[in-house]
Amino acid sequence: MKPLPALASLSRDRLSLHLAGWLLDSSRLGRSQTVQGLAGRLLKRPARRGLVEAQRRLGLLLCLHCGGQRDRRIGQELLRQAARSGDPRARQALTNAS
Repeated sequence: MKPLPALASLSRDRLSLHLAGWLLDSSRLGRSQTVQGLAGRLLKRPARRGLVEAQRRLGLLLCLHCGGQRDRRIGQELLRQAARSGDPRARQALTNAS
């Protein structure tokens, strides 16, 4: 029996989120700009689909590790979305950034 398309995409999003989290949380790998870029690409789709943890992780990545003003604005908006959804760590990050 084939999984439903919505369930299949959700599990792909969860896998992307899990892999990106593992890369960013790795003490050696997480500092590399190449790895951060890969993690950002992995987080983009789940964040767009509304996964709160992906929004928070991508928002923090854009705010802290990207040099452009546009990236920081997008990162702050992702953090605001996650905070509105009830993520306490996103709220804390927004409070610290102010």
